[in-house]
Amino acid sequence: MELNQYLSMFIDESKEHLQSLNENLLNLESSPKDVSIVHNIFRSAHTLKGMSATMGFEDIASLTHEMENVLDLVRNVKIEMDPYIFDCIFKSLDALETMVEDIIQGGTGSADVAPIVTALGSIVTGEYKKAQPAAAAVAVKEPAKGIEVDEFQYSILQQSIDSGFLVFYIEVSVNENCVLKAARAYMVFDAMERMGEIVKSTPSVQDIEQEKFDRSFSLYFISKVDQATLEKEILNVSEIASAVIIAVDTESLAELSRPVTEVETARKEIAAAVAATAVTAEIVAPKVAEVAAPAAKPAAGGGAPVASRTIRVDIERLDTLMNLFSELLIDRVRLEQLASEVRRNDLTETVEHMSRVSSDLQNIVLKLRMVPVDSVFNRFPRMIRDLAKSLDKKVDLVITGAETELDRTVIDEIGDPLVHLLRNAVDHGIESISDRIAAGKPEHGTIQLRAFHSGNHVFIEIEEDGRGIYRDKVLKTALKNGLVTQEQAAKLTDLEVYNLLFASGFSTAEKISDISGRGVGLDVVKTKIQMLGGHVQVDSKPGFGSKFSVQLPLTLSIISAMLVRLGSEKYAIPLSSIVETSSIQKSQIRNIQGSKMIDYRKSVIPLVSVSSLFDVPDFNEDAEDETEIVVVRKGDKQVALMVDEFIGQQEIVLKTLGKYLTGTFAISGATILGDGQVALIIDPNALIK
Repeated sequence: MELNQYLSMFIDESKEHLQSLNENLLNLESSPKDVSIVHNIFRSAHTLKGMSATMGFEDIASLTHEMENVLDLVRNVKIEMDPYIFDCIFKSLDALETMVEDIIQGGTGSADVAPIVTALGSIVTGEYKKAQPAAAAVAVKEPAKGIEVDEFQYSILQQSIDSGFLVFYIEVSVNENCVLKAARAYMVFDAMERMGEIVKSTPSVQDIEQEKFDRSFSLYFISKVDQATLEKEILNVSEIASAVIIAVDTESLAELSRPVTEVETARKEIAAAVAATAVTAEIVAPKVAEVAAPAAKPAAGGGAPVASRTIRVDIERLDTLMNLFSELLIDRVRLEQLASEVRRNDLTETVEHMSRVSSDLQNIVLKLRMVPVDSVFNRFPRMIRDLAKSLDKKVDLVITGAETELDRTVIDEIGDPLVHLLRNAVDHGIESISDRIAAGKPEHGTIQLRAFHSGNHVFIEIEEDGRGIYRDKVLKTALKNGLVTQEQAAKLTDLEVYNLLFASGFSTAEKISDISGRGVGLDVVKTKIQMLGGHVQVDSKPGFGSKFSVQLPLTLSIISAMLVRLGSEKYAIPLSSIVETSSIQKSQIRNIQGSKMIDYRKSVIPLVSVSSLFDVPDFNEDAEDETEIVVVRKGDKQVALMVDEFIGQQEIVLKTLGKYLTGTFAISGATILGDGQVALIIDPNALIK
């Protein structure tokens, strides 16, 4: 096996283990006394260590080895999980993911993991508890207002100093006339995070993002960059008035710590002793059950998997298989056409049999490309946890339908839009704890993430029980930005108003936030989803929450379509967009304010001339007394398309137009027909506004 094949296997398996580590660590955070979960985490870390050592990725091996040491103590009930240990291991997973991503991008997977390794080492030795008693706060009073750090942050600062890193206390002030204080603060944070790590800021990051600070903010910073360079980078940011930077060493850090009173110490020791007794009693029972259980029985929460019935297949091979089958499908259509012309029974029977077999083969090939959306959803629980923690909110993410399958090409592209929608739900949808209590809601906000099939589409819904969207606020912004006129605004339904959120550059955010886009609207989400042949809409109940619905095609490679003719040209219209086909008399066409309309099922819908739209040279629809129409829909809107003749329904292979034919209006691609002709595929979504 070639080296790159080993590397491909390493990357795939590393991703699986990291995902398992994240999921199990989240479960352990909810049930910190469940030793069976710790065993699962230890196994994943141990496997990842062995794989990385074999491949020569020493930094990954070193970090996972230190994680193993900590987890080994936890699983043997020598130490118990606490917030410091959870934060350390979560930081370790973030570092591992960064290193694996570096390997994927062609890098060496190397990273400076010394601060995290040192922090993990302090857990093994118990030094982190000696640095500051549990749950104590360290009040640092220099140089002016002071800044408080908790036990974990204090220990990180101390361990970083011991490891030779530079630790700074920094106060940054913005100009008195600065308009966008939060934006300037973000630019400072962004510059600093490229040079090191921010341990703590005062006010909190959330308050700074919401401009809840006067003119200055303070922070602790770990780096290997010297003080002069650091000062230069901060002052390079516009509208920054000053940056006071003070180097912190062990002595100054110790002098600035708040002593813990004897009463506090005694209280904590008693609480720790009681907790330890309770933990020991609970651990004994699982240990006895584990010994008494049959060897082959899997442990609770995981255990030995059943024999694998799957194999790994390189994605490029599946793409090649799909391309070969696409060519076969074109030839099948051609053979069916020739058989109908020759009219020989034996040839017809053979072609019909081949058609049935190739149809079965088509279904199998498509299923091979189908991937559960769980591969995208499984990274969201950790993301929601971190976001909620940073915003000081309590949020529960409930996932249903994770087994729903989508084509791999869609799966690859849908992740980023969903991340944007979920971050938007946590930041703008779910209220703060105090606001939820004032509104009579539970402290914990809930976000429902659902996926389900419907026809040839997959629907993904993100619904939260937050503050909802207020019509007047949206319209005020839309009017201000010139998206609608006063007359149009008065006629819009609530649903139409809410969907104005997807207009380019639209944002109702009063403050800039890096959580959900810094004022960049949801238009990027809409654009991405439309590129995938889907669409998105939002509905809301003010005060009770909002729901974003994303509709996506099952596959982008082979679709069912209605072939139509316009003179000598042929076009394909996706069946998933067609409501019905019909014929109408020219006398039924109305002209309303310069637009053609027809009566359709107790409503009036627009009529679009496809021949005029695509400038078909040899077809004149005005010469006919009646015309064929195809009624297509997008959401709850419908349009009738005028065509010359219906050819029939076919399975067609969707081919892109290439990089030279970009931005073609209302054309989503092309297909090769059985007679060798090329038919353009009409995109009905582009014709409906």
